[in-house]
Amino acid sequence: MSSFKNTPYVQALVLLIIAMISVQSSGSLAKILFHDFPILTVAAMRLLFGALILALIFKIWQINFRQVKWQAIISYGFALAGMNALFYLSIDRLPLGIAVSFEFVGPLSVALYYARQKFDFVWVGLAILGLILLFPFDQVSEGLDLIGIGFALGAGTCWAIYIVSGQKPSGISGNHTVCLGMFIGMLCLMPVALFSGLSIAVFEPSNFIYFIALAVLASALPFTLEMIALRHLTALSFGTLMSVEPAIAALSGFIFLGEQLLWNQWLALATIICASIGCTYTTQQAKNKSDKK
Repeated sequence: MSSFKNTPYVQALVLLIIAMISVQSSGSLAKILFHDFPILTVAAMRLLFGALILALIFKIWQINFRQVKWQAIISYGFALAGMNALFYLSIDRLPLGIAVSFEFVGPLSVALYYARQKFDFVWVGLAILGLILLFPFDQVSEGLDLIGIGFALGAGTCWAIYIVSGQKPSGISGNHTVCLGMFIGMLCLMPVALFSGLSIAVFEPSNFIYFIALAVLASALPFTLEMIALRHLTALSFGTLMSVEPAIAALSGFIFLGEQLLWNQWLALATIICASIGCTYTTQQAKNKSDKK
């Protein structure tokens, strides 16, 4: 039992869960900043401060830039930029849980693409069922913002690219990959942020603290943990296990925003967790059998 707990695979699962909690708990903080700053400004500052924090922690000046495979880094950075910007644009128009549910089409597509064994399809199917149950059907009658849905689906596409590009060799460490990728993502968003009106108020102490907290919770911490987790998780495992993300978003909305969960949403949480546990168990078993051969 102790050897199982100490395997890199299980450690990667723990890091991934922490990353998801960090990202979803930052959603309410971002929405507070939306009241005072343009959405893309918040997204750009999130990546800028996150990249600067990582640059100091991981000593970016020690990178041997001759070894950097820029194609992988650039694709990773573009994915980060799109994922951040489009998701923020979506939650400005949609409830957090609904936006995350639509966004999750991306990683689910990755999971389906890499599915090979019959149990893989069972767990992915359970995850899809959980997402359907998670959707607050009582709000459909009020109508959903189609532009917001488009933004969420676009964010999901970038999320899928992020998963795939994050597994490609970049020539440098995973930590440095995240750092450089965030700088590139920030450079993609900064011109738009400047055009939309980047205010000096961002750097006022009262606001600056919020942006630093957002950078840590929404970018620096989760992206670093996910990069480490990707080293020990297959694309299928990562994509399916990220099904916990909408559940965490729903719980975050309940805890921090007072959003009430419907009975079908509680059932969705149980379904999604079962899919994640099932995927974890069968993948681990398959890995153990492979190691014994």
